[in-house]
Amino acid sequence: MGKKQDSFYFENFSACADYACQAARYLEDSLKNFAPERQHDMLDELHKVEHAADEKKHELSNVLAHAFITPIEREDIILLSQSIDEVTDKIEDVLLRLYCNNIQSIRSDAIEMGAVLIKCCEEVKMLLDEFADFKHSKKLREHIIHINTMEEQADRLFIDSMRQLHTTCKDPLTIISWREIYIYLEKCADACEHVADAVESVVMKNT
Repeated sequence: MGKKQDSFYFENFSACADYACQAARYLEDSLKNFAPERQHDMLDELHKVEHAADEKKHELSNVLAHAFITPIEREDIILLSQSIDEVTDKIEDVLLRLYCNNIQSIRSDAIEMGAVLIKCCEEVKMLLDEFADFKHSKKLREHIIHINTMEEQADRLFIDSMRQLHTTCKDPLTIISWREIYIYLEKCADACEHVADAVESVVMKNT
């Protein structure tokens, strides 16, 4: 029973990471096939993914509240669960900013950042699939390094995009709107790195 209960936490982490991947793919598809008139519908669709991720997080919280023994410290389980959920939340925030700012067309660099975000989320999913075997895994460190590298790539794209925006765009409202969108895209990559940091911290404390 103990092993089955332990596996629940790791399976939940992976399932929540899968929702983040779904959200990232939906965001990229929305950016590549952008239709201003469908923005509200797109938000609704992405919110369904975010809501399902929340339900999965709450499921973990309910089990944790009644657990006597856990495979890793409770505080680490909570932190990791919240960190994974934050990735999906930040992705939804990007689409929300597009809607609130009444964006009518997508800048190409946003699509580039979206593509990096998908890779980052997929690497997070692979990291968490491997996490259950963290005491013996030879791959965890590799996944963490890949996530850090992609976060740095997102940072470079963010800087280049902001520079391009401020040197080529003359409309103040457009600048303000897209600054916010780029910031939130970059926050998505940061959120992925926070998951990797949380996993790394658990490994350091338990091996």
